[in-house]
Amino acid sequence: MTDARAERVAELIEPLRVEPGSRVDLGEDFDPRYKAGLKKKRGVELLRTGVSLLAEYQERLAAQDTYGVLLCLQALDAGGKDGTIRHVMSGVNPQGVKVSSFKQPSAEELDHDYLWRYANKLPARGDIAIFNRSHYEEVLVVRVHPEVLERQRLPADARREDIWDRRYRAINDWERYLTDNGFKVVKIFLNLSKEEQRTRFMKRLDLPERNWKFSAADVRERRRWDEYQDAFSEMLSRTSTPWAPWYVVPADRKWFARISTAAVLAHTLMDIDPSYPVVGKEARKDLRAARRELEADAPEGAPADPYAAVHPVPEAGGREAKRRQASGTASRTGKGKRK
Repeated sequence: MTDARAERVAELIEPLRVEPGSRVDLGEDFDPRYKAGLKKKRGVELLRTGVSLLAEYQERLAAQDTYGVLLCLQALDAGGKDGTIRHVMSGVNPQGVKVSSFKQPSAEELDHDYLWRYANKLPARGDIAIFNRSHYEEVLVVRVHPEVLERQRLPADARREDIWDRRYRAINDWERYLTDNGFKVVKIFLNLSKEEQRTRFMKRLDLPERNWKFSAADVRERRRWDEYQDAFSEMLSRTSTPWAPWYVVPADRKWFARISTAAVLAHTLMDIDPSYPVVGKEARKDLRAARRELEADAPEGAPADPYAAVHPVPEAGGREAKRRQASGTASRTGKGKRK
């Protein structure tokens, strides 16, 4: 990580990281209202900085075309996943980002292993994929609702008592495989308090324009709050690894959840530190020939290089930078015009 901003980003997200091998009690270890001593006004400024960082590093990621990034977002209903994606990714090139949401599996998906549908949505090199809910549903919803496991039509020996141990192991191995092949896995759990969830549900009921976001199933799932807290705690304990650690992002304050998510993703990209491809010797010859042709095509009175005429010439350019500067100067003094 060469960018000086990396230290500030790392400092912000360190308290949110689940130390691999640690035992997590979600209710005891992580406060949904934590805000790192920040105020909302400062948070808005930090979010802008985070979005700017993401845009900068995403462009490098796409240009290098070597690494891919998978962002997994998990949360209970009303946890803020959609809003987080919308705000955090507001400055990036949409061509390099794909969002996939995973709900009840289709008949075709049930005819395959439980990771199949997630594997089909993985990012390509140079891209960022976002899972709005992810393969972790297979150790959360499926664990809280045994009837969902029945629909997966597993053979009898695959449903034995150690199924969750095996799924944690399989998920860790899968993520290790992805990481070993250049695909970074970023995992964020948006940690919402029970009272804040109730408040957000009531808002969806009170505002007609929000009614569509509410489902009676949300209240039914809320009745299983304690079961989900246990499932989340176990998931965080068993699947936060050195190659794909979990970050528990406090979600009661939406603005803090968004800057934290942006910081975690930016940290990953800065750690990759992607760079623009270096042009080879033969390609540089072609570039010089193209430059000469374009400079010769400058209209009467126009600078040979309009960009160099109004922007500082990079010092790293050496002789080429000096030559560009001279070209711009020559055009302004009446030399180098097209004949």
